[in-house]
Amino acid sequence: MNRSCPNKLCAFPFLTIRDGTFRRGDDSKIIQRFRCKTCGKRFSHATFSEWYRQKKRRVNLPLLRFLASGMSQRRSAILLKVHRRTVERKFPLLAQKSRRLNQKYVEKFRGRIFNMQLDDLITKENSKLKPLSVSIAVDEDRRLILGAEVSRIPAFGHLSRLAVKKYGYRDDEHFLGLTRLFQRITPLVSSEVLIKSDEHQRYPGFISAYLPRAKHLQFKSERGCIAGQGELKKVHFDPLFIVNHTCAMLRANINRLIRKTWCTTKDPRRLKDHLDIFICYYNQELLRKSLTPL
Repeated sequence: MNRSCPNKLCAFPFLTIRDGTFRRGDDSKIIQRFRCKTCGKRFSHATFSEWYRQKKRRVNLPLLRFLASGMSQRRSAILLKVHRRTVERKFPLLAQKSRRLNQKYVEKFRGRIFNMQLDDLITKENSKLKPLSVSIAVDEDRRLILGAEVSRIPAFGHLSRLAVKKYGYRDDEHFLGLTRLFQRITPLVSSEVLIKSDEHQRYPGFISAYLPRAKHLQFKSERGCIAGQGELKKVHFDPLFIVNHTCAMLRANINRLIRKTWCTTKDPRRLKDHLDIFICYYNQELLRKSLTPL
């Protein structure tokens, strides 16, 4: 724990002594106080916390579990008996904390990931005419979600003309999203990893650029078993079952990804935050059965 003086102008910031304790009213914890012998500034362990001056710390962990279990922000606020603005303010902080926890947890398997599956999940930004692509990488052996990146893509199919007419041309950021994903997962996986994916035309180029010694197998996409649930395939054996099942878990447990829901994404950055919250909960609680307290 950091005990140095937070005063940037202090000449000797490490000359500190204990200066009593206090009970924090927010969560009833006993917090140690310190005093700098050089400048006389008083501070505590809580001064260096990312939750410094935050109220209602007790709802942080329940809120993370609610957001990762298919619940909207408004309903979470109602059940936790807090204002919805409180949830809105805690949302990016929880996402930032989740990213650090998950990065630290996945680092334990660095170089020991020998089988990986890739896929893209399509959702929308407030309208079907403004689609988003979520690129996902999953460890096939442990079912860990290694990374997920959100990128804007232009409308395709029969909606492309209507999208251009109503919103104009939309930039394709999928290349940048895959770049961020491969930069994140390349240090984690083995150099000779076996990668399975569908027949997406951009995957081979990224794999040869970032993982030239990897073996890449592509499989033809199959029809979904139920209309609107394309992640679950209508085949006896699905070679991409792990990543498809993970995408189905995302749609079931992230409210804004559910088909035909009014909780749609207004900002892709908030979707990325929500994904990071779910990934942390999924990797460390659903798979490991223990989540680090927030």
